[in-house]
Amino acid sequence: MMTKDSIETAYSFLHQKRNVYIHSSLDWQRDDIEYAIATYVDEMSPALYQELSGDRTDFLRDHKRFQEDITKAVERLEAMME
Repeated sequence: MMTKDSIETAYSFLHQKRNVYIHSSLDWQRDDIEYAIATYVDEMSPALYQELSGDRTDFLRDHKRFQEDITKAVERLEAMME
């Protein structure tokens, strides 16, 4: 189930992690953030994850596309809160 609270919680978490990620130059810190986000999306509402991922099963889990994915996720969550 996708509730307003779940959208706001996901936005807060992903927005904060994205901001640290894009400004970090520490590989271990970026890896930790990727792991934290992957763990978070494993527990996320399936409906919300599907809405964010567009049915891409590796969304927010692919190291090579992580920065692009987290930016898209934050943008989509912002739009959902309007």
